[in-house]
Amino acid sequence: METNTSTFSILVTEEQVKQRIDKFLADVLSQFTRARIQKLIEDDRVLVDGKPVKASHLVRANERIEVNVPEPVSSHIQPQPIPLDIVYEDDYLLVINKKAGMVVHPAYGNVSNTMVNALLHHCVNLSGIGGVKRPGIVHRLDKDTSGLLVVAKDDETHLRLSQQFSSRTIEREYTAVVWGNFRLKSGKITSYIARSRRDRTRMVVSESRGKLAITRFKVMEEFPLTSLLAVKLETGRTHQIRVHLAAKGHPVFGDLQYGGRKKMIMKLNQGKLQIALNLLSCIARQALHARTLGFVHPHTNEYLKFTSELPGDMSELIAEMQKAKSDSQSL
Repeated sequence: METNTSTFSILVTEEQVKQRIDKFLADVLSQFTRARIQKLIEDDRVLVDGKPVKASHLVRANERIEVNVPEPVSSHIQPQPIPLDIVYEDDYLLVINKKAGMVVHPAYGNVSNTMVNALLHHCVNLSGIGGVKRPGIVHRLDKDTSGLLVVAKDDETHLRLSQQFSSRTIEREYTAVVWGNFRLKSGKITSYIARSRRDRTRMVVSESRGKLAITRFKVMEEFPLTSLLAVKLETGRTHQIRVHLAAKGHPVFGDLQYGGRKKMIMKLNQGKLQIALNLLSCIARQALHARTLGFVHPHTNEYLKFTSELPGDMSELIAEMQKAKSDSQSL
């Protein structure tokens, strides 16, 4: 794939054939949403062998696809002096330690107090590849997930980082507390993940619909009712860790959206119920933290690796889990 300012040129290989072009481009150019790709196609900014096509076009081997992305228009998003925990910064990128509760980019119902609002106040320039609502955002974390993410200051940096995400060379490890104990203490979860047809705010595991998602996990310690996991992402789909672990019967502790809160305490006996309630009182969100982030710097070629300590609510939760474990062993 070659780039010329805001033009992307892609040659389709034999392994990539028979996909809709909007889905194909959303996978290859992972910095763009499928909706944005479809808008570019609608505006005749996607050419196949020099000719515009529809979103339903099935790509064929050796087709040359050119995607022309217009310069970003001025953003209506207002800069706001919101404090950011900046772990690293240079002329090309920033690494942010996001606190739980902060939305990454503006959307309907969240047009202010987001990380993008804070970044626009902090930085003179940000990459425009993500569009006016997502300047600089290469990847994201859910609102109630804490931890590390990287932000691009220019389009070339954004593209090179996105290519690392697409080729699965970015190192991302999360710390998670989940319900239950595992028979196998490590494993890989592979499935397709798609948006729920019943509830558009939720994602679901699918046999064929959606995008391929791969999650690796390792049990670090087991407790009464819960386990502490190290989780590594090979892909980065929306809600991936939360959806995969819930599908395995081990929802992330405290995750209301995917059955990690009220649903898990309904069948507990009185003794276990009290333990669960004590644990739930420690944290008001899903117990998920993006602990480690590693990547090759797009300009210096230096490998950068960052680690974020657990935030207070997760530390408190784990301390309470250890107390419950100690109490159970002394009985």
